[in-house]
Amino acid sequence: MSAVRCVDLCKTYRQGDQDIKALDHVSIEIDKGGFVCLSAPSGGGKTTLLNAIGGLDIPDSGEVYVDGQRIDNLSKGDLADLRLRQIGFVFQAYNLIPVLTAQENVEFVMQVQGVATSERNEKAKEILKEVGLEGLENRRPAEMSGGQQQRVAVARAVASRPALILADEPTANLDSKTSDGLMELFTELNENHSSTFIIASHDQRVMNYAKRLVRMLDGRIVEDIDQRAA
Repeated sequence: MSAVRCVDLCKTYRQGDQDIKALDHVSIEIDKGGFVCLSAPSGGGKTTLLNAIGGLDIPDSGEVYVDGQRIDNLSKGDLADLRLRQIGFVFQAYNLIPVLTAQENVEFVMQVQGVATSERNEKAKEILKEVGLEGLENRRPAEMSGGQQQRVAVARAVASRPALILADEPTANLDSKTSDGLMELFTELNENHSSTFIIASHDQRVMNYAKRLVRMLDGRIVEDIDQRAA
């Protein structure tokens, strides 16, 4: 069974007096354990496709399946539960809670999931160590660099070991060295935990790390490359 399957997705936005096709009959299937980069210029459709896969945006037509379950027709409550329990998100803006420490930010999703305090404390410390932030557990976001904040965001996304991790322009605010470090971390998590990664980015560094590169233009997939065979 595939991790993600999208069938004939269409999505149109109204911009001024024009209709913009963000997704134009897009179909794609992604295997479990995949490491995929969706690449496109601004407005090309990559973020809209990523959001459709994550249930953050509902297509006008077509079908979206995550782990065999159709999600585009779920209620808002069921979609929220799906995102909470099956999908980890890494956003360009980090989206950390400023009043919480790094460890508390990582624990937050697990707390909402109902994980016991002792278990989530242990898991948070373990994953922060895994992402290279051991000793920084009690720092708040304002006390950390951009790269460190992004690693906290990654730790939060993967702490509960979701099968699917979606990242939207995760390197956009990072320098080249920090970007490489983040992508190496993604690669390790993908290989060690068999999590499926789908990353929307126009950063060439991200494309280079991906096992599969899907290029989009004007809401359509124009190229789909298995980079392991290249």
